[in-house]
Amino acid sequence: TAEQLFAGAWSACYIAAVGITAKEMKVTLPADTAVDIEVDLGLAGAEYLLQARLTLRVPGLDPEVATAIAHDADAICPYSKATRGNIDVALKVVTE
Repeated sequence: TAEQLFAGAWSACYIAAVGITAKEMKVTLPADTAVDIEVDLGLAGAEYLLQARLTLRVPGLDPEVATAIAHDADAICPYSKATRGNIDVALKVVTE
């Protein structure tokens, strides 16, 4: 679906932003760092809308550091910038 294609492109862009941010912070990311983005198409009255759930998985990384990386990456990722203020996005960081 179009939502899956958008989520895939956003994921690729966001994980690149995570790498850039971690490098700038001099943090080594775990080898199994991953991002999952789910985009849903909904209906509000007669209008269609999108919403997204973004999960950054960085096993073993300090939660505060991981959260800082997630938010900084969100600030520089072009897809995140394009969606900011336009759709609801829930950002979650998992360090377990």
